[in-house]
Amino acid sequence: MNRRAFIAGLGAAVAAWPFAARAQAVPVVGFLHSGSEEPWRERIAAFRQGLSDAGLVENRDFTLAFRWAEGNYERLREMANDLANRKVSVIVAGGGVVSAPVAKAATSTIPIVFLTAADPVADGLVKSLARPEANVTGVAFLSQHLGAKRLGYLNLLTPAVTDVAVLMNLSNPGSDAALKEIRDAGLASKRSIHVFAASTAQQIDEAFEAIVRQKCKAITVHSDPFFSGRHRQILARVGETALPAIFGSREYVLAGGLMSYGADARNEYRTAAGYVARILQGAKPGDLPVVQATRFELLLNMKTARSLGLNVPDHFQLLADEIIE
Repeated sequence: MNRRAFIAGLGAAVAAWPFAARAQAVPVVGFLHSGSEEPWRERIAAFRQGLSDAGLVENRDFTLAFRWAEGNYERLREMANDLANRKVSVIVAGGGVVSAPVAKAATSTIPIVFLTAADPVADGLVKSLARPEANVTGVAFLSQHLGAKRLGYLNLLTPAVTDVAVLMNLSNPGSDAALKEIRDAGLASKRSIHVFAASTAQQIDEAFEAIVRQKCKAITVHSDPFFSGRHRQILARVGETALPAIFGSREYVLAGGLMSYGADARNEYRTAAGYVARILQGAKPGDLPVVQATRFELLLNMKTARSLGLNVPDHFQLLADEIIE
């Protein structure tokens, strides 16, 4: 190489170096999720807004690297390991109860902010809510433990119903405890609980065919990231049965479902974003107490209620936090 070419090449490398250094310096926030992107857009928008509210600008102060398992929970381990190997600055683990334990198993050094539907102490994610310790903290909105409450609202609206179908994804690690709660609640309220399992699109169709054969008179659809990704299919099947149904999140009701009960997950995603911002600014996750959802909302779609021929009493309407007309 002649002297002129060497100097030209050296000059180009020096000119490019600051840009490369700056690009490498931008923290990467890995987002590990058990669901699929489309049904979670509103929550991801809330997460981004939470980072913005904390004064952070995307692609300047951080970048996001999403990993969507799309309901195939077996993919999570590989995705979590990929984020850990990339040495991202923070891993956010969302989507029910399955992502957080996998993220924790993948790294003991990278900060993890979870969004879990279960009890994080009972699940072994943290030692205590007040002092999580280690590299893990987050938000618990406990939707896995609201099945009994949802059944109670269904009973109030349909007091004559004795046979209730429960659609569950039994491959979800939190399903055993949730199922016991629902069965105990059914026993206490003298309702017969019929469980129909589904973890694929075909099994959802088969479950609803079995619900019709079983002559169940109402349905509760358990909270599950896979179900959220198939919410249109589930709503279509529920509509074909013409049975009253309750769901775990507001998205179903906004799309035509009868009613839902659960935390407004948009708030929890904003809260998680605030923790991510604090960690990027130097806070240790073990010093950030786990946040528990304290507000749960009952949504009721009156148009759907009328189409089902339901007479919704005034006292039930007063229980609703939001009524969709």
